[in-house]
Amino acid sequence: MDYRINRRTGDKISLLGLGSSSIHEAGEADGIEMLRLAYAQGINYFDLATAESVNFTTFGKALAGVRDKVLYQVHFGAVYGNGKGYSWTTDLDAVRRSVEWQLHALQTDYVDYGFIHCLDESGDWDAYQKNGVLDFLLEQKKAGTVRHIGLSSHTPALVQQVLDTGLVDMVMFSINPAYDYRHGEYANGSVSERMALYRRCEAEGVGISVMKPFSGGQLLDAKTSPFGAVLTEYQCLQYALDKPGVLTVLPGVRSRRDLERVLGFFRASAEERDYSVISTFTPKDMQGVCVYCNHCQPCPAGLEIGLINKYYDLVKAGDPLAADHYRNLSLRADSCIACGHCNDRCPFHVDQVNRMEEISAYFAG
Repeated sequence: MDYRINRRTGDKISLLGLGSSSIHEAGEADGIEMLRLAYAQGINYFDLATAESVNFTTFGKALAGVRDKVLYQVHFGAVYGNGKGYSWTTDLDAVRRSVEWQLHALQTDYVDYGFIHCLDESGDWDAYQKNGVLDFLLEQKKAGTVRHIGLSSHTPALVQQVLDTGLVDMVMFSINPAYDYRHGEYANGSVSERMALYRRCEAEGVGISVMKPFSGGQLLDAKTSPFGAVLTEYQCLQYALDKPGVLTVLPGVRSRRDLERVLGFFRASAEERDYSVISTFTPKDMQGVCVYCNHCQPCPAGLEIGLINKYYDLVKAGDPLAADHYRNLSLRADSCIACGHCNDRCPFHVDQVNRMEEISAYFAG
């Protein structure tokens, strides 16, 4: 397992975490075994916006003994413990009761990331503040019951609004090629708006945990894919992990077989992870824009072209660390020999030769 650091909290977070919506399908005994296997394989980050209340008990029984070594996202606004499955509310009393029940079922007295839950419209954010739920969440942080604040949303503009408050250390956001390229129920925001959000999170050190990396499974089946073409789980995972700001991707699993297949991502070849096929169905305004897919590799001169582009974009987005990361590269844009190999290979038709000239001039100035 590989890990990334949340710069705002210092937490070391596994590249792959787990969503929890479908764990109940395995049954309690197998669910406990599956969660323990996930932990043994290095997964330490778990989202608990789940479909069924019983999943909290499964987590408690599976991971209470290693509680200090795992990280939980718990959502203040997702209601459980009422004998039913998931429901959403901004009613303060219901949120209080649900959080208390969740902590008890998880066999813990704190959560690592207390999430402002599922804000997709400006009215949701207004209600969350007006009804006192935000104040309750902040009180729990002050008391130590919540260590850090998060936000889950599918709407870039609303995430930007909440980020302006400076409260948020982690954003849970839906990232996959379908949503990023305007296909699907949660394809909110333009291509540029979504990328601007990812870059802002990276620039400000706010981590992103990715939900819906497979677009609810639609991208894995040609019959349901909005592009009429299949992507693999590994392509979708790599796509999300390449986006600025992303710390972890949270696929859902229903069985040990699902978990083992997802973990196979770390043994997969570069070819198996290569998602450059998406260039055949991206919108015209993304042609000529580097998405850091590294399909242009290997560079004959040895440049890491994707990283050079990413650090340049992040510097321009205001990331104070990106310039240092760029300068620490063993080879920078000024080492480009203008052979054109990258231009020929780029599926998004980026003129990387001119791009290297632009980047070199920027950092030389």
